Amino acid sequence: MQPKLSFDRSSGWLRVKESKKKKIFDFSSEYLNFLNACKTERESVDFIKKEAEKKGFRNINGSRKLKSGDKVFYESNSKNIFLAVVGQPKINVVVSHLDSPRLDLKPLPLIEESGIAFLKTHYYGGIKKYQWLNIPLEMRGVVMSKGKKINVSIGEKDDLYFTITDLLPHLSQKQMEKKASEFVEGEDLNMIFGNMPSDSKKKVKESMLSLLNKKYGMIEEDFVSAELELVPAFKAKDLGLDRSMMGGYAHDDRSCSYALLRAVLDSSKPKPTSIALFVDKEEIGSEGNTSAGSMHFVNFLEMLKEKCSWKERINEILISGESISADVTSAFDPFKKDVFDVNNSNELSKGVSIEKYNGSGGKYYGNDASAEFFYRIRSLANKNKVIWQTGEIGKVDIGGGGTVAVFLAKLGINVIDAGIPVLGMHSPFEVISKLDLYETYRLYRVFLNEQ
Repeated sequence: MQPKLSFDRSSGWLRVKESKKKKIFDFSSEYLNFLNACKTERESVDFIKKEAEKKGFRNINGSRKLKSGDKVFYESNSKNIFLAVVGQPKINVVVSHLDSPRLDLKPLPLIEESGIAFLKTHYYGGIKKYQWLNIPLEMRGVVMSKGKKINVSIGEKDDLYFTITDLLPHLSQKQMEKKASEFVEGEDLNMIFGNMPSDSKKKVKESMLSLLNKKYGMIEEDFVSAELELVPAFKAKDLGLDRSMMGGYAHDDRSCSYALLRAVLDSSKPKPTSIALFVDKEEIGSEGNTSAGSMHFVNFLEMLKEKCSWKERINEILISGESISADVTSAFDPFKKDVFDVNNSNELSKGVSIEKYNGSGGKYYGNDASAEFFYRIRSLANKNKVIWQTGEIGKVDIGGGGTVAVFLAKLGINVIDAGIPVLGMHSPFEVISKLDLYETYRLYRVFLNEQ
């Protein structure tokens, strides 16, 4: 029989049966529930921990001895969480990130101008600032007040929105002459918070502080230590007349995070120890003690080694380990062909993207997987009939991007990127394919559940 010579780049929908399509749609529906419930890292960690505990995972700090098949989790600062299913002292690791581009409040954000109260913001991650104008926003996060942690969520559930207004087109002649990067300044991303003074003697700002104090017990000083995020208020939903796609906020990288969560929850007595890492701060370079660049993963591994009575040294476990960086990548946009290499681009509904390298220009600031390890992962995908594709984020000299893969590589672990192609990445409303989400889950599952 003559071998197939060409790489199959046909639509994944043409390669699946009707019975599998139902699984894809059911899986995607559950993902949308997660995406709408979890719009911050803290909410995501809470969700992951609850789902893990339902499946028998327990806090590693409360475990004295561990054996093969045991399931544990490790949480840090409510901003990252690691899950492990114990096997042999060889590790298969998949890491995703829970943070997404957004607007954070400044330390003292509340101001009043012309009878309107505003909250000043500091954008987080790489955004096109103009995309955050005139869209419905909500505020989520935590406030520390009087020694207590207060969860704050104001928006969709209260049947109210916030927004940052743009200039009307009738007065925008000079504005429209500016470059897109200068169209709106960061200091002008001020969210409308209120407009009604409580009486003739009080300003609107004072009325807003009174409302916050009444509902949450807050005073203005509490803003200083708060973690309050402004995120799009609209819900993620099916997209397209055929419902083959999904549109919403934070597919980057919660789509990969959800696929990873389901994969590790479905792991049962794998031969290697399966580890799922859900980290923070990727969008700002993985700086900070809840990021992939922190010591938490090594600390977690030390705890596993001790409680499992492994004889191997940590360095030996790391260097013999294998890992996948679970992050999204760019999807080809047919109306913006000038920034893509058409033959080396990922497309919607052609499966999980497995990328040998990332970075920018001459592969700067990126990971480059070895030929042997890429072959191992694509062979695993092919053996299990996972639909996959490969590509680059864009043309060589146009730009680029990196992932947390570099931080695992620094520990000596073999690592490759594999994730979901996204249209409109880093915008308030990103687009992904349901099929790509499901195939990404399948790749993570077979990798973590190897026997």
